[in-house]
Amino acid sequence: MTRGRKRRTQVIDREGYRPNVGIILFNPRGELFWARRIGEDAWQFPQGGIRADETPEEALYRELAEEVGLAPEDVELVGSTRGWLRYKLPRRLVRRRRKPVCIGQKQRWFLLRLVSPEGRVRLDASDKPEFDHWRWVDPERPVNEVIGFKRDVYRRALDELLPLVRQRTRNNNETAD
Repeated sequence: MTRGRKRRTQVIDREGYRPNVGIILFNPRGELFWARRIGEDAWQFPQGGIRADETPEEALYRELAEEVGLAPEDVELVGSTRGWLRYKLPRRLVRRRRKPVCIGQKQRWFLLRLVSPEGRVRLDASDKPEFDHWRWVDPERPVNEVIGFKRDVYRRALDELLPLVRQRTRNNNETAD
């Protein structure tokens, strides 16, 4: 174990799924945070594994800090999916030589409202950044742009959480009038 750092323990359940958190961040206009993976033309929501010693909510805030540079006080936790959403990795991405074998991810999705200025977003907040660019997008866009094997999970997470975005942005618009 390196000094001052927690050991990264990768947990894989009996069915071969790695527990993970997904983060859907939205702004006051109801647009969603969409980030491009470094060195790729692949866009996605921030996400990351849950360590053995973490709750999903603890992993959420750690991943938010590492990947987006935001602290808990920069966001409001609006909601989360009721249960785990699973996707299988394509066969070519399954590392059969690693034990236990990870065949996919099971994700708990969290919906966060940005309450700080967007200038607080920092993609270089960690030693190993995941993303090199980000933008705000309409809620319909991610399902159509994410890599195919994640599409169903994105659709299910958004189906469950987008009504909360619409409710919050409607309330914001009513108080602004």
